[in-house]
Amino acid sequence: QVQLVESGGGLVQTGGSLRLSCAASGSIFSINAMGWYRQAPGRQRELVAARSSAGFTNYADSAKGRFTVSRDNAKNTVYLQMNSLKPEDTAVYYCTVAGLWGQGTQVTVSS
Repeated sequence: QVQLVESGGGLVQTGGSLRLSCAASGSIFSINAMGWYRQAPGRQRELVAARSSAGFTNYADSAKGRFTVSRDNAKNTVYLQMNSLKPEDTAVYYCTVAGLWGQGTQVTVSS
């Protein structure tokens, strides 16, 4: 059973950056599309960014120009680089691939 483990969350000031990682226990990202989602308190989980197995990406309007998805096949890891963070980016961030979900990592942006 492939497992996903997110890391890289934390507390950052407005305008700061974080890079989230999603590590898989198998070579799953090279053959499946994946997505980064987030869920803020009291809100529904929403898609932030997605990347196809071929490398095509799309982003939520709120993430365009600030967030970037990348992948390291050798490490079976995908990343979400988040720049120019805003307080409204505060949420638990999850990665998902092939129906699997990680445990989430908390991102808190202070004003």
